[in-house]
Amino acid sequence: MSDNPLIDLATLAELKETAGADFVEELAQTFAEEAPGLLASLRTARAQGDADTFRRAAHSLKSNSHTFGAVQLGALARALELGGLSADPAQDLAAIDRLTALCGRTMAALKELGDG
Repeated sequence: MSDNPLIDLATLAELKETAGADFVEELAQTFAEEAPGLLASLRTARAQGDADTFRRAAHSLKSNSHTFGAVQLGALARALELGGLSADPAQDLAAIDRLTALCGRTMAALKELGDG
């Protein structure tokens, strides 16, 4: 495996060892399928001022990220989870945009590591 700053390789290797590489690939595929919906939930919750849904979506992204060792993605999702809705919607939307971009790069890195 190559050195990848988006994925903690030790965490990913441990997951593969305990759960099996095939199962980890299935988990990664499920995460890739669910992440867009969670990101959309963040946007909708921000637009509706729904703090509970906002935190739950951020929490799910954080937890799923940490499962694979996606530490940067998990940290950004955690910041949204703990921060909740800010007084400035534009600030939240910018954070969601950063999270969305990072999620795409992280999914690509997971796929590359799975293919490698």
